[in-house]
Amino acid sequence: MAARRNGLDELDRRLLHLVRERPRTGLLEISRLLGVARGTVQARIDRMVADGVITDFGPNLSPRALGYPVQAFTTLEVEQVSRAEISAALTAIPEVLEAHIVTGPGDVWCRIAGRDHEHIQEVIDETLAIPGVRRSSTVITLSTVVPHRVQPLADRDIDRDIDRG
Repeated sequence: MAARRNGLDELDRRLLHLVRERPRTGLLEISRLLGVARGTVQARIDRMVADGVITDFGPNLSPRALGYPVQAFTTLEVEQVSRAEISAALTAIPEVLEAHIVTGPGDVWCRIAGRDHEHIQEVIDETLAIPGVRRSSTVITLSTVVPHRVQPLADRDIDRDIDRG
């Protein structure tokens, strides 16, 4: 099946929902639930992987369950010429869950996890020790009201298709 790079169709969306809701379900069962051939399911998944729609199949891990219940968002001000080295140094810190180059105040936005507030301070100190990092500004999360998600973006296309139809 040739790669289709202009969005998802209804079967793709149903397949994505099913895989997210029941990630341990086998291809044969998925094909039965969707009412399509197993080969169709495999081809759709392969295409969505090739197109970059599906980015991983691993389990999602909980920092809290791993013993890191405190999360914080740190904005770093950095020397622009050092971004590559700073990125590599941030990657080497396990408590840095993600980091992004951003616009506006600050240069690099990081989400970090720690065992407690003192551990968060240690992680911040470690980031500040990276050559090229000038200063940081940090906020501690109190609770998560919307966890990381992407599925609603695919669902939005369904709503648009229904409105057009």
